[in-house]
Amino acid sequence: MRRDLAALFTQRAMESYRNHAYPTARFSDPFSKPYGRLDLAVQQLAEALGREAVPLPPAEALFQLTSLYTTLLDSRERSALGAFYTPPALAERLLDLAGEHGVDWRTASILDPASGGGAFLVPAARRMRMALASVDPVFALAQIGTRLKGFELDPYAAWFGQAAVEIELADLAARARRPVPIVVHVADTIEEAPTEDYGLVVGNPPYGRLTLTPDQRARFARSLYGHANLYGVFTDIAVRWAKPNGVIAYLTPTSFLGGQYFSALRSMLALEAPPVAVDFVQARSGVFEDVLQETLLAVYRRGQNASRFQVHYLQLTDDAETRLVRNGTVALPATASDPWLAPREPHQAKLIATAERMACRLADWGYQVSTGPLVWNRFKSQLKDRPSKQTRPLIWAEAVTTDGRFIHRAERRGHAPYFKIERGDAWLVVDQACVLVHRTTAKEQPRRLIAAELPQAFINAEGGVVVENHLNMVRPIASPKVSPAVVAAFLNSAAADQLFRCINGSVAVSAFELEALPLPTAAEMTAVERLVARGADRDHIEAAIVALYKQARV
Repeated sequence: MRRDLAALFTQRAMESYRNHAYPTARFSDPFSKPYGRLDLAVQQLAEALGREAVPLPPAEALFQLTSLYTTLLDSRERSALGAFYTPPALAERLLDLAGEHGVDWRTASILDPASGGGAFLVPAARRMRMALASVDPVFALAQIGTRLKGFELDPYAAWFGQAAVEIELADLAARARRPVPIVVHVADTIEEAPTEDYGLVVGNPPYGRLTLTPDQRARFARSLYGHANLYGVFTDIAVRWAKPNGVIAYLTPTSFLGGQYFSALRSMLALEAPPVAVDFVQARSGVFEDVLQETLLAVYRRGQNASRFQVHYLQLTDDAETRLVRNGTVALPATASDPWLAPREPHQAKLIATAERMACRLADWGYQVSTGPLVWNRFKSQLKDRPSKQTRPLIWAEAVTTDGRFIHRAERRGHAPYFKIERGDAWLVVDQACVLVHRTTAKEQPRRLIAAELPQAFINAEGGVVVENHLNMVRPIASPKVSPAVVAAFLNSAAADQLFRCINGSVAVSAFELEALPLPTAAEMTAVERLVARGADRDHIEAAIVALYKQARV
């Protein structure tokens, strides 16, 4: 019911805007008629909002009006629909990128497979109209109707997108004395059979986990690892609809750049449609505020050989204004499923250039990363406040301090300092020194990597410990070439923190990403080993690690 009322309210606001700003525009019939009625006062409010939008630039007015629908939805339904509409500034920049990489608006066929309220269809229609300004209006309108298409699952959103295109093309339709063609189609994009007809596939695909049928999972197997994510599946779909040498231009979270869940997607993109340009979006608070992930604009080309891609930074000050900072290029990794290193800030470019030449990883130092084995809420009855012969210290995330120290403590609500070992629990006990790393941190924190050595002396004194699931364990394999204390010092360094930020796009600090960090060789860490062994202060250790990244061998 709320969704229907949201649709009715938005429809009334758009009709009011049309009547006052584009009285010659004709709206097609709604794709689905909402149930219910608006109170008179609510109708008047919707009409007032439509009138208030008239002085705004048309792109901003249409964005504000179509966004009314998503704003009025229940938050759970909004998330389920993936209904987060794109600010005009981002849509325009992504289309600019597409144009810079070969899209010809005079001839290109364009598809938005998740068109929502028309955020990309409207500016694409505008560019096509301008490119065809010198031709007969009837021909121009027919060309746009033939070459521009949107798919949208929600019939209400689909109609708002179609209505927005009809407003955008109202003057052309008036000169042609023809209605604007239907360019938006209500469809489940996942089930649409691709035709490889499009020179540009563009959009802001929906986000969130997706449960696929067995047939769908088999169809998209090439880009799946573990659970399916909507935007990952829609990225695969875009590649299937793009014609050879066609362009894919997408606004997505940055999370696909790292993490094991997107390893297959990265491999598929590198093989089928490598990236040619990426803009990292640096938005002020309040823009895209319902979306927690970091965001990027990316352009890929179907069938291009994988090599290097351009990196830019797009500073979004509000819905309509941006500032672009250009950077150089970065390379895809030799193994495309590995995290893609890309500087998220301009000052990281030199660090990435050095890291690209480093082939060493934690495995080469003699370590592997696993997650703390105890999922505590499955063993609540075994959490104890006091030690006994049957208990072992329980290590929570708060035991690893932000300044890199290990302190056995359990200070948060629901936490207990000891765990009772029962029959069959031996697999939970850790009996070898390792490095503990927080599994969840945010980009706003001073450091994303927060690590500390779990000392062998503490383990020996307690007969083993139990590590909780919110910690990663960097554990030695046989005889490690670098001591755990030095591994902890490295992970707590500014260089490691900046490198991690360049491969991670979520709040999770995954084992997969830790194992992918580019490292100096074990031999090159000898100086750091000596500093740590004699108890040097953090500044001296930091300087030694920074020097290694400045002096990496070509």
